[in-house]
Amino acid sequence: MKDSFFRSMTWLHTWVGLLFCWLLWLVFFAGTLSFFRQEITLWSKPELHSYSSEVQSSQQALLDYGFERLNTEAPDAARWWISLPSERNALLRVSHLPYPEPGEKASWINHNLAADSKVPVTPRESKGGSFFYRLHFDLHYMDRTTARWIVCLASLFMLVALISGIVIHKRIFKDMFQFRAGKGSRSWLDGHNLSSVLALPFHLMITYTGLITLIFTLFPYPAQTVYEGGVKEFRKEFYPERQRPELSHQPLTSPAFAQSIDHFFTNWPEQPISRIIIDHPRDAAAVMKIYGANRSEIKDEQAVWLYSGKTGELLNTAHLEDSAAAKLYGGMIAMHTGRLASPGLRWLYFLCGLAGCAMIASGCVMWAKRLRERQKPTQPVGFGLKLVESLNLAAIMGLPLATAAFFYANRLIPVTNSARADQEVLVFFLTWAATALFAAKWRNTQGWRTLALVNALAWLVLPLCNALTTQGSLISYVSNGQWALAMFDTMALLAAAVFFWQSKQLQSTQQPQRTRRERTA
Repeated sequence: MKDSFFRSMTWLHTWVGLLFCWLLWLVFFAGTLSFFRQEITLWSKPELHSYSSEVQSSQQALLDYGFERLNTEAPDAARWWISLPSERNALLRVSHLPYPEPGEKASWINHNLAADSKVPVTPRESKGGSFFYRLHFDLHYMDRTTARWIVCLASLFMLVALISGIVIHKRIFKDMFQFRAGKGSRSWLDGHNLSSVLALPFHLMITYTGLITLIFTLFPYPAQTVYEGGVKEFRKEFYPERQRPELSHQPLTSPAFAQSIDHFFTNWPEQPISRIIIDHPRDAAAVMKIYGANRSEIKDEQAVWLYSGKTGELLNTAHLEDSAAAKLYGGMIAMHTGRLASPGLRWLYFLCGLAGCAMIASGCVMWAKRLRERQKPTQPVGFGLKLVESLNLAAIMGLPLATAAFFYANRLIPVTNSARADQEVLVFFLTWAATALFAAKWRNTQGWRTLALVNALAWLVLPLCNALTTQGSLISYVSNGQWALAMFDTMALLAAAVFFWQSKQLQSTQQPQRTRRERTA
């Protein structure tokens, strides 16, 4: 009975892992990069590199300037938005949304300003780190709802694979310290076990909380039972700050925005402001929303204070004192996104994410390797094994190469090009498609070595490309204390070193294979 149960769990672990492993590789890879979403966005916009995040102006002074500018440039806008600088964003952003023309959709008009000098800054158009963040759950070029259902299903399979993997691990603590190199599929199994066990708490946490972030996609029924309007009505109650007031069509000649800000600073002097949004700033129904900064609190939603634009009185607060259930829900989402993390904790998230990538990749390769070893030399290779080997090569080696291509596109596509952000994304997917075509033809050891060398070269030259196309380099970043930019170039060089080491390892495995063929011949 015990042996039968163990075999059942092994079968379950193998197949639930294999069916979605390539999609999970994409989700983990893009999600791992997303922990440094803002730093990647900063690198992607070199026009911002000369601005320091240490702002001398007070929040009150920055808000006064933002209101003065909006009153002058967009008094009749539908919405105003003022985003204040933070530790990871050095600019003051002043934006407005015009009222749309009938049958059309209005677009935000954004002005990025140096916080101290108020000089306009126009960075190049780029999705930056937001591309990888959205990619890991929206999959791009896909209907958003369909993509999230697919990612939810893959996450469920991942959770089952993790739990079944724990069950079949008879030597879970021993596997933390065991790796036997040069042993074929046994080495891949050791690598799979090592990367799984070392970061197991993180893998469980990130998979489960990932499902929680999309819980109302999977299980809308409780909200549909309690609220007549279902999930939509539930969100109205849970997120009052996301609701927009109806126009009263009565002009607001003397708005009380200054009184509201004074009230906020008087009653919550220790709470920094991240942004202010005002709906219908020139209508009597105007509502000002002041968003606090979460800092290191384990919560996802920022605390919000809603004020009447007409009287200046406090109308409502949101996420200031959440219920126990709301704290649990928001805490899980915060743990998944890592927004609460200090730089040190963010690096721990990143390293654990890389361990997750290694776990998935080694599992993919190990399955194909074992099947290869069981086959006789004269036995024809089946379509299933060919497909798995091609997908392994295309996913594991193609995704890092496509990522490097995305960064090259950011530096080499002319800044004046319209829709250049979409062009960067197109380069990413075209590069990945090219590696998939290559993998379909050359999925052997030589194919892996070729793509490893291409990856090594691409990541090695990336810092040089950055230095030649911008005013910065790794040396200048270190000398100026721009550590986020310096770490980007350093990680590119480390990636190049890893891929070069991989190519040397693959070359050493090719030599015995050639010797065997020569002896057989």
